[in-house]
Amino acid sequence: MKHPADIESWLSLNLIDGLGGESIRRLLVAFGSPTAILSAPISALERIVKNRIAERIKQGADRDKIAGVLKWLEDPINAIITLADPDYPAQLLNIADPPPLLYFKGRRELLQLSALAVVGSRNATPQGLSNAEAFSEAASNAGLCIISGMALGIDTAAHYGGLRGSAASIAVVGTGLDIVYPAKNHPLAHKLAKEGALISEFPLGTPAIGRNFPRRNRIISGMSQGCLVVEAALQSGSLITARQALDQGREVMAIPGSIHSPLSKGCHALIKQGAKLVESTQDILDELNCLSLILNENKTAEPAIEKSTENTTLLKHLGYDVVDIDTLCTRSGLTAEIVSAMLLTLELDGQVSSLPGGCYQRVQ
Repeated sequence: MKHPADIESWLSLNLIDGLGGESIRRLLVAFGSPTAILSAPISALERIVKNRIAERIKQGADRDKIAGVLKWLEDPINAIITLADPDYPAQLLNIADPPPLLYFKGRRELLQLSALAVVGSRNATPQGLSNAEAFSEAASNAGLCIISGMALGIDTAAHYGGLRGSAASIAVVGTGLDIVYPAKNHPLAHKLAKEGALISEFPLGTPAIGRNFPRRNRIISGMSQGCLVVEAALQSGSLITARQALDQGREVMAIPGSIHSPLSKGCHALIKQGAKLVESTQDILDELNCLSLILNENKTAEPAIEKSTENTTLLKHLGYDVVDIDTLCTRSGLTAEIVSAMLLTLELDGQVSSLPGGCYQRVQ
């Protein structure tokens, strides 16, 4: 794995407390390289940054921290990718505040692929998880690397779907790459490191801090050609990513859901505001001006909001909203015993999912 020749200089700037990305970029414009910045007299540095920051630059970063990163780089799947690196994501260079340095783990070649951000609720419905996984797999097979944030719920489903496709998936995380957050996603993180990739702008050892995740979101949207919101409440953090995507000139798309579901209201609000309503993968490709999706002969790669299912009476009465047995009995005219038996069969077939409170939801 190749690294910049002046990697220690880049790391020294990145690890100086209080020196942010905007200041680093201004220093690079003024002096040309990290090495030149570090060797500049303090009087010259003070024309760009505050005196206390200039003094910290002259003192240099903690040598133990730099040594820790260099040790981390001994693993060939780890890398530091800087603004000067030819593999720095081209799309990310076009945003207002591209991170000067990225910590990277995984398959470096994925950074050259076109990408689709897929985001949504952490507390997703079974249908939402199914949609996230199916759409991500199909988009990946169409050549779009799936970018998400490795949160529980929609992010996790999107990553697994993307990894099953040909263009894989990249997670942009809000911690250092030596920390897996949430801890439940350790298996996913290992799979991404082997088959996809993980990225962070935060130094190794950075814990999960709330303010870092909105910053992480600008990279998710910034690396992508478009952003697909699968499920989101009106106050969802996914809408932050969607707004950042709009600010960055990216296409924003959303999958509609039940008018009764709180997790659909964020998507519906985006659609009202002009986001593309997505019912199939081809909708995504059309919006991004991609080539038409070439499906396998069995069509298994193409998801849709309403998949063909056995034309049973109960499924018709069930619809796609969450419903309890009493309501199904009223709609169908069947007894509770018969409805319960039919629901069990449908659940075993994977067409219906049981939910807390004795409720059910159609998932196919």
